[in-house]
Amino acid sequence: RHIIENDLLDTIIQLPNNLFYNTGITTYIWLLTNAKPADRQGRVQLIDANLLFRKLRKNLGDKNCEFAPEHIEAITSAYLAFQPIERQLDANGDPTGIAVQIFDNTDFGYHKVTIERPDRRRAQITRERLAPLRFEKSLREPMEHLWETHGEAVYDAGFLKAQAKPIVAWCEEQGITLNAKARAKLLDTANWKRLRELLAHGHTLMQAVGTEETADYNAFVERVNKALKARKIKLSATEKNAILNAVSWYAEDAEKVIDKSLRLSNAELAAVTARLGCDVADLGDFGLYKQPDGSWLTYASNADLRDAESVPLKDSIHRYFRAEVKPHVGEAWINLDTVKIGYEISFNKYFYRHKPLRGLDQVTADILALEQQADGLISDILGVPVAALSEVE
Repeated sequence: RHIIENDLLDTIIQLPNNLFYNTGITTYIWLLTNAKPADRQGRVQLIDANLLFRKLRKNLGDKNCEFAPEHIEAITSAYLAFQPIERQLDANGDPTGIAVQIFDNTDFGYHKVTIERPDRRRAQITRERLAPLRFEKSLREPMEHLWETHGEAVYDAGFLKAQAKPIVAWCEEQGITLNAKARAKLLDTANWKRLRELLAHGHTLMQAVGTEETADYNAFVERVNKALKARKIKLSATEKNAILNAVSWYAEDAEKVIDKSLRLSNAELAAVTARLGCDVADLGDFGLYKQPDGSWLTYASNADLRDAESVPLKDSIHRYFRAEVKPHVGEAWINLDTVKIGYEISFNKYFYRHKPLRGLDQVTADILALEQQADGLISDILGVPVAALSEVE
């Protein structure tokens, strides 16, 4: 990116495979300069010399070809001419010779754009869904083992310290690696008690909210918040999310999960549209949705449904989204906060030419010719005329 944006890249030459002794990979020559002539400024020349070579009579390691003087002359002339050269085809339709294309610097650039989709969740509080709260998510296997083996004893002072060697040995047998921090947390009685308390709060919420399944996660969260407030239960954001995540799951038929509800003045709307470069009517393409009461909603995104698009620098992100994404995923939106700029130079993309498959008549003729050739070989081996073989068939 630094090289291209500072206009330091003049030319890239693709060389044939197996040109060097110790590698068979495709290699390239990059010509860099900070003193481009005026006619080359802001542009990059790509020269595909992959097909210019002559075979060696004997391989030298991986090296099985080399440039002939006429090949070097062709590359040098193409570089100095700084003009496009179309790839030539031989009598069989196969590409041959040199090819040259010239691009603007920005032709290689793209915006990496994150495309979000709303989270939709169903929720239901049950004892089975709450049960994993007793264990740390990252330590669930060894904690479950300790609980199943020793039960309530894990909450006794000093008990876990005495189990340090057996539990470490069990983890090694199971192929579980514990670093010092994880081992300390696993054997921390206070941590076990904190998780037990969180599980108890979950059971309290189950009694208050009920065990009915709902497709409206937003209303469910409101009921949970009211129950917590009524019972004066104070949970950190992490603890609250742990309970909510344990009792909810993604479902396509559920309501969208609301992230925020906003009231925007005309001045604030103008600032938002100016920053996003769109009209008020298009704010939904950027994740801001107007409601009948005049408020604006943003929805929580689902990480599993998140996608990314590479939009050419010369194209508009919004135009690309409306043409290439929205027709297929109507509820998606653009996350401009994560946009990154990258550059990619792919010779296959610019120089590959599809060779059409041969027609059925040609394939049939080749098969018949091979059959005749095979008959001739068999007749020579057996000393029988070809016509006699046909009679046997």
